[in-house]
Amino acid sequence: MTTKTHTDSALVRAARGQDVPHTPVWFMRQAGRSLPEYRELRAGIGMLDTIRRPDLVAEITLQPVRRHGVDAAVLFSDIVVPVAAAGVGVDIVAGTGPVVAEPIRSAHDVARLRRLEPVDVSYVDEAVRLTVAELGDTPLIGFAGAPFTLASYLIEGGPSRNHAKTKALMYGDPQTWHALMERLAENALTFLRVQIEAGVSAIQLFDSWVGALSEADYRHYVLPHSSAVLSALAGAGVPRIHFGVGTGELLGAMGEAGADVVGVDWRTPLDVATGRIGPDKAVQGNLDPCVLLAPWEVIEAEVRRVLDQGRAAPGHIFNLGHGVLPEIDPTVLTRVTELVHEDTAR
Repeated sequence: MTTKTHTDSALVRAARGQDVPHTPVWFMRQAGRSLPEYRELRAGIGMLDTIRRPDLVAEITLQPVRRHGVDAAVLFSDIVVPVAAAGVGVDIVAGTGPVVAEPIRSAHDVARLRRLEPVDVSYVDEAVRLTVAELGDTPLIGFAGAPFTLASYLIEGGPSRNHAKTKALMYGDPQTWHALMERLAENALTFLRVQIEAGVSAIQLFDSWVGALSEADYRHYVLPHSSAVLSALAGAGVPRIHFGVGTGELLGAMGEAGADVVGVDWRTPLDVATGRIGPDKAVQGNLDPCVLLAPWEVIEAEVRRVLDQGRAAPGHIFNLGHGVLPEIDPTVLTRVTELVHEDTAR
């Protein structure tokens, strides 16, 4: 389990609404494509092949910690890892994302998605243990894809703009929909438990595409399944972060799903988000990643704005409103980390 050092880290304390020495900062997708050392290491190695090599995962996870001095590492992995490990033919295609060979469209297809066993992702267990041993005082964040986002990839066969096939199954065959969501929730929970038992200090449940839904549909078709994952980890001893994109109208409902921290994308100011989520939960976010392509004086002003608005919540973890873009200059991320630390030093 996590050490006392990690329990006392700025990240874990902020997630729990406790006093912190400074606002902690990490960046979604900090480990990866914006770093030249990452591109060099991964040259000629496929994404899933990389993830199945614990030595590479540990090194990639550590790279942004060394470079930026962020307050947490995030495990280098992908949300489709447990899906692939459960027998679904999926590949992560450069420039496209996850592509599913045989999409799930019926109850018969759902039956193909078997229950994930911890041994199926033993390489993830090993990668976490290797990484934690190297990180020292820096906490490691583990993660999984939330049931809706995984269901969308599986049904559409890949990324989608309007999630039409997903919604067609959801509305047209709710029995099959809920069976699929239950299995994905069960597998996400197994995947997260493997990471927690191996030593991560916090977990994040990514629901990247759930902003495609209305609040009523979210509550009916999604909330029970996301809640099943997060609520089952209530006694696991690590903070739970829940994040989605385009979820301004869903923030209140997402706050009910059982996380300690709600991640907010850049569309909703953090003080407004706190009003929707409720005063008892920390927030994470929420600088627009594209701001990092602007001149430094613009970046500095926007970082300070986010920090100021984050003070409305009982705890604030500084992050972007989504992942680091590949074209962002890594030195800018380092400067942002330093600015957050300097501006919020208690």
